[in-house]
Amino acid sequence: MRQTGVWNASHGAEAFGFEGLSGVNWNLGTATLVERAVRRGEASLSASGALTAETGVHTGRSPKDKFVVRDESTENEVWWDANAAITPEQFEALREDFLAHARGRELFAQDLYGGADPAHRIKARVFTEYAWHAMFIRTMLIQPLRKELESFIPELTILDFPSFQADPARHGVRAGTVIAVDFARGVVLIGGTSYAGEMKKSVFTVLNYLLPKKGVMPMHCSANVGPDGDAAVFFGLSGTGKTTLSADPARTLIGDDEHGWGPDGLFNFEGGCYAKTIKLSAEQEPEIYAAAQRFGAILENVPLDPDTREPDFDDVSRTENTRVAYPLTFIPNASVDGRAPHPKNIVMLTCDAFGVLPPISKLTPAQAMYHFLSGYTAKVAGTEKGVTEPQATFSTCFGAPFMPRNAAVYGELLKSLIAEHGVDCWLVNTGWTGGGFGTGGRIPLKATRALLTAALDGSLKDAEFRTERFFGLEVPTEVPGVEVELRPRRAWADKPAYDAAARKLRDMFQSNFRAYADHVDDDVRAAGPQEFREAAE
Repeated sequence: MRQTGVWNASHGAEAFGFEGLSGVNWNLGTATLVERAVRRGEASLSASGALTAETGVHTGRSPKDKFVVRDESTENEVWWDANAAITPEQFEALREDFLAHARGRELFAQDLYGGADPAHRIKARVFTEYAWHAMFIRTMLIQPLRKELESFIPELTILDFPSFQADPARHGVRAGTVIAVDFARGVVLIGGTSYAGEMKKSVFTVLNYLLPKKGVMPMHCSANVGPDGDAAVFFGLSGTGKTTLSADPARTLIGDDEHGWGPDGLFNFEGGCYAKTIKLSAEQEPEIYAAAQRFGAILENVPLDPDTREPDFDDVSRTENTRVAYPLTFIPNASVDGRAPHPKNIVMLTCDAFGVLPPISKLTPAQAMYHFLSGYTAKVAGTEKGVTEPQATFSTCFGAPFMPRNAAVYGELLKSLIAEHGVDCWLVNTGWTGGGFGTGGRIPLKATRALLTAALDGSLKDAEFRTERFFGLEVPTEVPGVEVELRPRRAWADKPAYDAAARKLRDMFQSNFRAYADHVDDDVRAAGPQEFREAAE
């Protein structure tokens, strides 16, 4: 077997059970992986040198095809209401078939860290079929030093084989596509999908399982820190502005997607960023736009002009979920070590297409836990087939597909950390105001940035606040330099229409939260939306 690169020769591919491979390319660097990906026909280069790849039919994650091994170690630890199970025997059959599928193939292997804090990181070894997948996961996780590679022994092994097709009858899964996780053995098997994001989210899932037992809060969030060490965390589902708003030129970026909050403060799980590129422009998001135009970036499903090879970020012909992956170092003010002090502010982002929630509001600790467990945003009409009006989306902890434990475990851990460190919490709507989608207008990014600046620098706490009627949110009456109406009902010309929309959204929140009501304290249950008749408009 031909092997190239740097690796621990005493713990190579054979340690996992591989036999008959034609070769393994160990820990190759960016330039070599780009050359291999282009030469093998997996990807092409844009005019600026970014690697451009297509993911085929899977242009996003496949959450319905994700399974967790149900055994003695996980029986009472995993929240089975939200996680699909397979047996140890089914997983072992799947693992054997993955190994058989690999015979005669050339693989790419990367040894990486998940987690910037040495006390809480995990050693991950990722075997891939594609050179561009190896480049992706190398970009997204944290690269060890060369001397560390020579003695690297993984705690987590991921096999990423897009050409593998699972057998539902033999493997106990739903279709040919599979993401199977065995927490006890530290193994993840990914087959039948070329969407690279499945690899990084698998690492996140494993950390979400392991870290709460150590008193560390795993979070689907971005984070940054100001010049005075005032760190901030940004929770939010896809499309709410998590990556965009954390890339603030006046603050140091810690990371854009996955972090831990431990005894010594915040730490990034990753070494790269994975940003949506739909409608990306130099004017609106200059840092991300510049990063997407460099050699070493990976564009996913972004069409190129056939003559100029310039990317068309407005083209949605393949998917609206076009993406770019790039190293954190591509952001000029990114953190070198991926760590920060305990946060002073937590921001929960939502893109409310109903136009009901205020542009910014102050949350009590109980409200913060309520909205964290709710994980609300809304899809707008036209983004998916059959979506003809705004559609509420709830994803507990702002990351339900990656949370193996009961949501209350993460909620209680967050609540205790907020109380211990006296963190201020905010709910920020990056969606619509003055009416829902199709009637109102999108809150300008400039206004949202100004509101966040006021929240993070502490000046917003001095504003006059009024209690909003339907959600009991404390809303500032005005913020200097922000022209957007901050009290949502006042922004609507048709006040009865606003009341109807607010009650509709309130009912959706209440219905969704019933799954968690028995797992939280009375103050959290009472922190949800109702009708606060004594509140101001």
